[in-house]
Amino acid sequence: MRRDFFPGFIKLHILHHASKEAVYGLWLIEELAGHGYKLSPGTLYPMLHKLEQECLLKSYSENHQGKIRKYYKITPKGHRSLEEAKVKLQILFREIME
Repeated sequence: MRRDFFPGFIKLHILHHASKEAVYGLWLIEELAGHGYKLSPGTLYPMLHKLEQECLLKSYSENHQGKIRKYYKITPKGHRSLEEAKVKLQILFREIME
């Protein structure tokens, strides 16, 4: 599959998971690997930062076993964007699967 399709898919995965619970980088890398995406931190973290700059995610830090871990949660704007994307994905899926 063409790699230039992946960034949009990955962003939707991130927003989906962040809408369910707070997520962090390593967890996302492992979760996405289960879907066939091999992401390095150098690919994932700029994507997370961009989603945060676009106000789709909000981050906060917590101490986890003596280390500071940065968590990401979806924002109201991110939730609206995810819901809009789901509608468009359903339309696209129906069209290409006919």
